[in-house]
Amino acid sequence: MIIIPVYNQVILPDSNIFLPLDRMRSASSSSPSANEKVMFLFQKRQEQRFTEDSFYPIGVVGFVAQTAIQNMVVVHTVQRVNVENVTVRADHSLSVNVFRRPDIEDIGANEEKAHLEDAKQSLRRILASYPWGNQVIPLLNQVSSLSEIICMVSLWINITPEEKYLLAAEDSRKARTEKIEKVLFEYLELAKVTSEAQSAQNEEYKNAYRESAIRKQMEYLQKELDEMHPENVSDLRRLELKVQECHMNADARKEADKVLSRLKQDGKNSPEYGMLYDYLDFITNLQWEHSEPQRIDLEEAEQVLEEDHFGLEQVKKRIIQQIAVMNLKKTQSGSILLFVGAPGTGKTSIGQSIARATHRKYVRVSLGGSRDEADIRGHRRTYIGAMPGRIMDGIAKSGVSNPVMVLDEVDKLSVSLNGDPSSALLEVLDPEQNSTFTDHYMNVPYDLSDVLFICTANTTDTIPQPLLDRMEVIRFNGYTIAEKFEIAKRHLLPKAMEKTGISREHLEVSDEAIRTAISDYTMEGGVRGLKKVMETLCRSAAVEIAKNPDVCVKVDEHTLRDYLEGRPIHHERISEPGRAGIVTGLAWTPVGGEILFIETMFTKGNGKITVTGQLGDVMKESAQIAISIVRSLYPEKAELFEKNDLHIHVPSGAVKKDGPSAGITLVTAIASLVTQKPVRPTLAMTGEISLRSLVMPIGGLPEKLMAAERAGVKTVLIPYENEEDLRDVPEEIKGKLEIIPVRDVAQVLKIAGIE
Repeated sequence: MIIIPVYNQVILPDSNIFLPLDRMRSASSSSPSANEKVMFLFQKRQEQRFTEDSFYPIGVVGFVAQTAIQNMVVVHTVQRVNVENVTVRADHSLSVNVFRRPDIEDIGANEEKAHLEDAKQSLRRILASYPWGNQVIPLLNQVSSLSEIICMVSLWINITPEEKYLLAAEDSRKARTEKIEKVLFEYLELAKVTSEAQSAQNEEYKNAYRESAIRKQMEYLQKELDEMHPENVSDLRRLELKVQECHMNADARKEADKVLSRLKQDGKNSPEYGMLYDYLDFITNLQWEHSEPQRIDLEEAEQVLEEDHFGLEQVKKRIIQQIAVMNLKKTQSGSILLFVGAPGTGKTSIGQSIARATHRKYVRVSLGGSRDEADIRGHRRTYIGAMPGRIMDGIAKSGVSNPVMVLDEVDKLSVSLNGDPSSALLEVLDPEQNSTFTDHYMNVPYDLSDVLFICTANTTDTIPQPLLDRMEVIRFNGYTIAEKFEIAKRHLLPKAMEKTGISREHLEVSDEAIRTAISDYTMEGGVRGLKKVMETLCRSAAVEIAKNPDVCVKVDEHTLRDYLEGRPIHHERISEPGRAGIVTGLAWTPVGGEILFIETMFTKGNGKITVTGQLGDVMKESAQIAISIVRSLYPEKAELFEKNDLHIHVPSGAVKKDGPSAGITLVTAIASLVTQKPVRPTLAMTGEISLRSLVMPIGGLPEKLMAAERAGVKTVLIPYENEEDLRDVPEEIKGKLEIIPVRDVAQVLKIAGIE
């Protein structure tokens, strides 16, 4: 059997195929003989060297009907066959196994004959308009099937090689007949377009065939050009291919096809061309397919978190719990985590570690200062300069549908006339809604359910309650001195040396120098300021090393000042002995805890009360309550308040202070002043009060206790209801302080030595 590969040609059963004699000889070791079997094998690509994967699994079998007619051989095709086990021999000849592929006989002979006559009649009209047409019409009259007609004109019809193969792959004779007829009519209409004798057919289906034929011709020619010159593929064609390949959902595909159609119709001269092109380029670069959830190695994740971050044991424990739940549920994401803590405590950087531990892409979106809803949802494309929102822009930059996305500074969102961005975040961070998140720029839904969202904030006070309810708050307490020392030694100093190009043999920093830098040059809960100190030290050392490459710079606690800029930071510290009317309090600030002294004084007057130190409304109210409580506790001292003015001051005067935690400190300071009994400075306290003299709970306890330990405080009074919060305080701090929970003012005054 002679096997003849064919490409870009229609071969169907019940047709006479004319082949050059040379081609037949090249496919066989000898000249073809009458009735010799021939099989046509359809090529997937136009190539000279064949492999087993070069051919489609369907062929057409026939026999040699006539030989040597003007150096042509006539092969009459008989049957379609299934092709299996294509083998390419060493001499490049082919062998195959074939099995009969029967047709579905679902069309009658009369109906098929009617289709054939319609096609012949149309061909005769076309051929009559050409000078050589009279020579071809007699041959047309001998044709006995539509299959033979399309085989005759297959080299000129404007359909792709794949579509030509699909004609042979169609099992239904009726469906094949309809497809052949459609292709022939498109070919005939194309011939009419290029002929001067175009007839004035106005029937609707003829016009449709003509338009379809023109479009197919353009697409076919463009595809041929693209294959010949891949480097010169047109922008529109490139976008069209990307639309077909990026597996969008139905809504997105519909919108993309609509925009692509407008681009084709309007052309590059359209004023909207750039906007429409950018839109298609954006949505086709998104990853629309969901990746399968991958099992995450918990031991490896723990190791990554330990390598990147020292301390933060409770935080790392909660992250491992999240990963374990993701493994069990086989999901890409879990609870929306909100990391809350002072700057420099590692909230953002731990997001990078989570991405590394889960082997996912990392994206950071900064929301600080955002006041426009369009920052989250994007701009509508009706506006000039429209852009997608930051969420979808981050997804596009990541190139995946399941990144770890850190939304930084969600507590610094603001509201303006352009909308409330925090409201837009409600949909993004709601697992029940974000599977159909619609960016205004895209105007089609995108599934965000696989994204692992992590938010960061310095405080929850400014986050709207509906948004806060969608997140699980994880507190980042400030680092202890010991933790800061380990972080500086393990991470900050080596990174600073690498950043400044200093090797280990050129710089030695003693442990005491690092501790001095922590205690005297930083005032924060995190390590951001400490990082700057390490970088400043390395830059100063770099000057000496650059001047003398052989020198080894050694820095200890005595020479540290020479390498750092500025003066050491002043920290409030307790002093001995105590004075009546002055009590040590504890305060929380955005950069960690700090101690403060509440000072009181009587001066001659008529009962006027003065409160200074830039106190907020809450602390002013606490001062009024404290005065009322002290007057009720010491009625015999009423004359002091009537004949003197009371001045309450909280240093430093240039710093604004407010918050519900200074109540018991104010009561103790005023009681000390009234009784003239000093309170020892090593006793500090924090807690709010009520008019019933009860001590109310406060926040920021870990940071306040760290500040107390740093300032040299020995005993701290805390509200009884905050006793549970001691679990979040490092053991190192609790071991150095005597922490006493108190319920009421009487207990506070007794411990302070005022009765």
